[in-house]
Amino acid sequence: MTKRVVTPAVRTVPTPTAGRGGQTVIAPTLGPRYADPIDPDDGEGLFSDAFPTRELPPASAFPGQDPHALGGARDNILEVAIGREVRSFRNKLGITVADLAAATGLSLGMLSKIENGVTSPSLTTLQTLSRALGVPVTAFFRRFEERREAVFVKAGEGLLIERRGTRAGHQYRLLGHNAGNTGRVVVEPYVITLTEESDVFPLFQHSGLEFIYMLEGEVVYRHADKLYHLTPGDSLFFDADAPHGPDEMRQLPIRFLSIISYAKDEV
Repeated sequence: MTKRVVTPAVRTVPTPTAGRGGQTVIAPTLGPRYADPIDPDDGEGLFSDAFPTRELPPASAFPGQDPHALGGARDNILEVAIGREVRSFRNKLGITVADLAAATGLSLGMLSKIENGVTSPSLTTLQTLSRALGVPVTAFFRRFEERREAVFVKAGEGLLIERRGTRAGHQYRLLGHNAGNTGRVVVEPYVITLTEESDVFPLFQHSGLEFIYMLEGEVVYRHADKLYHLTPGDSLFFDADAPHGPDEMRQLPIRFLSIISYAKDEV
């Protein structure tokens, strides 16, 4: 019987010597490249010589939520909303499903079905759970009744607001705001426009994180002691507590999307 050997995917790179064929090398899967900060002294990238191409790790190295998951739709199902609240209150008390079963007289199987949203508990069962968990029955419906809102802004209709830098010719158009929501994080998305009037470059410094995505023009943007040459399609994500702002306008007009997020208690 012939033994099969599985080899990794390869690609062939021609060698400089003609007629010698090719050299077989492993072709790794690479992620998107890091932005290369500019050295103010010579104008070259700080890492151009040592790291000509610097790659991000693959997406699997960044665990988190799946942006395409349909979990939000399940939140609209009453059973799922109740189940999540039951599990949340149980976890806050630091007790197991077995502990809750012993306290309520419900079976482990029934509690598992309730917490996973696959069964509809009766009012009597909910009352039993509320006593055991020390919460009112209405607390189980909180997530289901929570309002989910969206802010829609037509092109060019964002609210023009005054921020530091406005007097220097920076135009801030607010595209939405979530400060009135019950969440603990405030998010402020802006479209910022720099024109010929933007002849002063104030440095900004505030709490939270900021994400910039270039839409139009060309600018050298400063963050702390680094300079980044940004053109349309480039992005920059940084700790906003460090001094930052436009350092040199290369091509006008300049427009970029700026999304600022910070904890509500830092307002």
